Amino acid sequence: MTSATHSSSLTPGADSADAVLLGLDPEQREVATTLRGPVCVLAGAGTGKTRAITHRIAYGVRSGQLMPASVLAVTFTNRAAGEMRGRLRELGAGGVQARTFHSAALRQLQYFWPKAVGGDVPRLLERKIQFVAEAGARCRIRLDRGELRDVTGEIEWAKVTQTVPADYPAAARKAGREAPRDLAEIAQIYGTYEQLKRDRGMIDFEDVLLLTVGILQDRHDIAEQIRTQYQHFVVDEYQDVSPLQQRLLDLWLGERDTLCVVGDASQTIYSFTGATPDHLLNFRTKYPQATLVKLVRDYRSTPQVVHLANGLLAQAKGRAAEHRLELVSQRETGPDPVYAEYTDEPAEAEGIAHRVRDLVAAGVPAGEIAVLYRINAQSEVYEQALADAGVPYQLRGAERFFERAEVQKAILALRGAARSGGNDRLLDDVVELGSQVRAVLSSTGWSSEPPAGSGAVRDQWESLAALVRLAEDFARSRPSATLADLTVELDERKAAQHAPTVQGVTLASLHAAKGLEWDAVFLVGLTDGMIPITYAKTDEQVEEERRLLYVGVTRARHHLTLSWALSRTPGGRGSRRPSRFLNGLRPGSLAPGSRPGGPVEPGARKRGRRGPAVCRVCRKTLTDAGELKLMRCEDCPSDMDEGLYERLRDWRAVQAKEQGMPGYCVFTDKTLMAIAEAAPSQEGELSMISGVGARKLERYGADVLAICAGGEPGTEDPDDA
Repeated sequence: MTSATHSSSLTPGADSADAVLLGLDPEQREVATTLRGPVCVLAGAGTGKTRAITHRIAYGVRSGQLMPASVLAVTFTNRAAGEMRGRLRELGAGGVQARTFHSAALRQLQYFWPKAVGGDVPRLLERKIQFVAEAGARCRIRLDRGELRDVTGEIEWAKVTQTVPADYPAAARKAGREAPRDLAEIAQIYGTYEQLKRDRGMIDFEDVLLLTVGILQDRHDIAEQIRTQYQHFVVDEYQDVSPLQQRLLDLWLGERDTLCVVGDASQTIYSFTGATPDHLLNFRTKYPQATLVKLVRDYRSTPQVVHLANGLLAQAKGRAAEHRLELVSQRETGPDPVYAEYTDEPAEAEGIAHRVRDLVAAGVPAGEIAVLYRINAQSEVYEQALADAGVPYQLRGAERFFERAEVQKAILALRGAARSGGNDRLLDDVVELGSQVRAVLSSTGWSSEPPAGSGAVRDQWESLAALVRLAEDFARSRPSATLADLTVELDERKAAQHAPTVQGVTLASLHAAKGLEWDAVFLVGLTDGMIPITYAKTDEQVEEERRLLYVGVTRARHHLTLSWALSRTPGGRGSRRPSRFLNGLRPGSLAPGSRPGGPVEPGARKRGRRGPAVCRVCRKTLTDAGELKLMRCEDCPSDMDEGLYERLRDWRAVQAKEQGMPGYCVFTDKTLMAIAEAAPSQEGELSMISGVGARKLERYGADVLAICAGGEPGTEDPDDA
């Protein structure tokens, strides 16, 4: 695993300005030699943007046109800033400042605070989540762990978009934020959090930017002192700039235009943090005289990988798509991307693990292989599969599955229930192991339907849902297993999944993979509902999901595998569909003018073309999980039999009480609505309804069909008799 770099070597120790330019392609050379006026570099994935801008700075220093101390290069991560400093030192420009926005602002704040404000600089709050928890308690609003993290994220978003607590509800509604709590409650917690910091003389990372902006706006003498020191600015990953960071950059610049920005609108994947590509896309409007350079020579990926990446963006819509770059691979030909379809998620994980093992055996280092997924909760099944295959792995950007707090809490609850046995009221009359687990986990925050929105709450639910699936699989393989047996199995799995302390295959979310690259990449779980994720509602949210997949594809240098599973669990209904983003690219889904994208993985299940799910009323394509259950848009007219729906609800209440479980564990409201609308008369018709799996059909099918026929549950249909 390495950061994204140009494949050709650097020119360390170059002793002349011209020597710095050696090895640059024509476009990179144009970036390096254009030192005056505003410059906008649109740089595609793998095109050597870091190489271009570091050589630009070094060339300016070596040629005497730039003084090292007068240049400030800013980026977004400490890793990227460190890499930039290292390259500049190799090129003989070690005196240049390369920092993150926060690091640069903090240095200025610490230096100018005594002069601008007086006294000591407030202490920096490293982890704001504890203060947010205290603020919630003071507001008498109880937040669980997931809500706490999500509310903290909302506060961060509000601050980088320069939104004060009183304005948060209106701003969040306008931005279409999927908030974890009532907007007014979050605004109240936000305001109390700010007051707590003031009372204790502390600031957070967002305050560092806000206070620096405030000082530069109010104290023109300090602003001029900074502008005198820094004459030239370079901003990397400019598509990720927030409104607050842009405001700080404008104050650093003043009336000058000595700015070089580098970015790619097609890699904008952090809008939930306040990042926006608008500043990149509007750069030439703001600076009409700007020099525009496009880097499209891809030195990272093979022509086959690049062809797929270009194909993904060719289907994109929206403003960012209008500025997409058509990459041109500079590498020798390689293998075609592999498309692999599996019957269920465990089969997918096992198949990927075997493929990984084969690559390692063929000489690909484990550290040059990555398995990338949409959400962290997907990691567990791949952790297990790789451990079973004897392949070392490491998790990036997430806790190990069994070390997650919600998983540990759930296992403790299961262990307690196992010890209580028949004395646990949650398990009264609940015999089946899967039902027992669902009943116990319902007390820890799990529900049969996922929560709305994204973030920690969704990740927590996915972790608990993974435990439920694990329990169902265990019960299927051992029908006589008890809760105690399951807890032993969980302990054994936890022990077996500790990876050796050596570099191994990287398991990471697509977001965490940004800026990195590997020889072989496996993009897994590529189903509609996962990518694009279910809660991506608007066109722009869906397009950001497409860009996220594009980022995943462009992480691969040589080998690329894209896979999906038709069912979540073995024996489940194969109702899932491959991601719509692969339409026209994967075999069997040819769009007009498209070509097949590559072979199907040997041993994977082949399948014909499937059309998207459409509303049976207006024929609009459906993506929302609830709408998919109903097979119609939420706002389309319903032909539901209200009386039948109420009878089904009454029957469900009786079943839930008898089995000692929540009603949704029998059937969710959406499933009951779908049944009431369809009024099935045969098992086949009932089984076609989303939410009615083989197990529930066997257990409840006769009752449901009897109710739909106007009879009583537990009796035969008169016609059948």
